[in-house]
Amino acid sequence: MQHTPRHRIVVLGAGYAGAVAAGRLARRLRSEDAAITLVNAEPHFVERVRMHQLAVGQDLRTRPLDAMFAHTGVDVRIARVTGVDADRRAVSVTGPDGAAELAYDTLVYALGSAWDPQDVPGAVEHAHEIAGRAGALRLRERLAGLEAGGSVVVVGGGLTGLEAASEIAEARPDLDVSLTARGGLGDWLSPGGRRHLRKVFAALGITAYENAPVTAVAADHVVTADGTSVPADVTVWTTGFAVHPLARATTLEVTDTGRIVVDATMRSVSHPDVYAVGDAALAAGPGGKPLRMSCASGVPTAWQAADAIAARLTGGKLPNVTPRYFNQCISLGRGQGLIQYVTADDRAVRGALTGRLAALYKELVCKSAAWGVANPTLGIPTRRRPVTAPAPQPATTG
Repeated sequence: MQHTPRHRIVVLGAGYAGAVAAGRLARRLRSEDAAITLVNAEPHFVERVRMHQLAVGQDLRTRPLDAMFAHTGVDVRIARVTGVDADRRAVSVTGPDGAAELAYDTLVYALGSAWDPQDVPGAVEHAHEIAGRAGALRLRERLAGLEAGGSVVVVGGGLTGLEAASEIAEARPDLDVSLTARGGLGDWLSPGGRRHLRKVFAALGITAYENAPVTAVAADHVVTADGTSVPADVTVWTTGFAVHPLARATTLEVTDTGRIVVDATMRSVSHPDVYAVGDAALAAGPGGKPLRMSCASGVPTAWQAADAIAARLTGGKLPNVTPRYFNQCISLGRGQGLIQYVTADDRAVRGALTGRLAALYKELVCKSAAWGVANPTLGIPTRRRPVTAPAPQPATTG
């Protein structure tokens, strides 16, 4: 009896989106039908939403990927992705054993994003970032060595900036902490949300420079657009994210910022055997508005992609759920928080939860997200069906 080769699924990146996608695929597909390989540069899952906590000296729980995916059928491979040949259906990686190539029948691209210095002079040389564990640890060391009275400037008034400034000011009340925002402080929040944010900032002694985009960074200060020089023994850069540059070097259709263009099932519009999830994808939410880069977007897109892949392989029904938003969760130190309720397309409504209860709510959200990653094959019903799609073909060599 002729043996049908297993469908080879390679998932690149084990952040929230990639890890969730791999685990959900393992839950949806039979191991005798599909071989799932999860490739990640680091051996541990990183709780990116807690990097501001790591930076101020808090210890986070270690989550080894090998342990997380033990007995799931997912093969974890620790290696750095160096190239994707979307036409040959092959991925180049470099790991402890050297360079190798992985052939795939279906690729899930979840390489995520890193900090974006936005070509501001001096940012790369002098600013710290907390978009990843390595950057957070470097900032942790720098803050630990900063003497009382030192100055810290957080550049960026988005969610990451608000959390970083609050966490640093709470952990180190002996420091002079400031935040620079391109617009008004929390200007996208509801009136109640803005009032609470200003109240917390005042209590923590954080100085806010509003409508003050930073145009240059030096070793001991930053300069805003109006020429104001703000002292900064330490500068923390949180103005946004830039996706991994690897997709730009492929034949995949990408945007001018390097995000992979996908359809409603997270499938590449140019290569039907490639799916993109999380920050790497330009995915549409309610009303066709692009989903923002966040854990809140990454997990639903991972669900969508995994369910679509499983449906196409098993002859099941394609998912028809548009990812949407419910709230924006902001920690303002360990004792305060802000939960801003939003419309499906992420616009603030009047309702907001504040104070200690909001901090507890945010902590529950973070723990739930980590639990979902750490228990990749739990929490969803078993629907493993045999693969009915045509047998995979070997990758071409031309």
